[in-house]
Amino acid sequence: MKKIFSITLMIAAVAMMFAACSSSKGTVQSASRGKFTGKWVLGSIRYDGLVESAVQNVFDQARPSAFRGSTWNLTNSGNGMYTLNDGTSQTIFWSINNGGANGQQVFQFKKIYEGDKPKNVAEGYQLYVVSATNEAMTLRSPIAVGNSTAYIIYEFTATK
Repeated sequence: MKKIFSITLMIAAVAMMFAACSSSKGTVQSASRGKFTGKWVLGSIRYDGLVESAVQNVFDQARPSAFRGSTWNLTNSGNGMYTLNDGTSQTIFWSINNGGANGQQVFQFKKIYEGDKPKNVAEGYQLYVVSATNEAMTLRSPIAVGNSTAYIIYEFTATK
């Protein structure tokens, strides 16, 4: 009995060692929060699976085209703000969720109005992180189209 237990324990230890050393193919790498901190300009908006005119409003604010050229200031504390070209500004609280669907990393934010505390705001927006570096980030927002999902793709560039 002791011998069976010892052999089982050794096999389990070897299996754990191989699992720990193997590469993680097919998983999304987690970008650090610092990759998102800073000032960003939304340079382009693309559509995957739908036409531009199909989307009338994003983030319960304006047409997607109104966000082109907007600036997003994201601090490490999670506080932030975006400003549209027409001067409209919105305070936000943002975070990164590394536990999205299929291990997908998610950039999420809540709109914060005067007197609000982020913990008391239940609704927000989630965008999948396609890529994130110190110089550029690409986020995509899912849109339900019939029985399938289409995406609005937002491409940001860091500013100094």
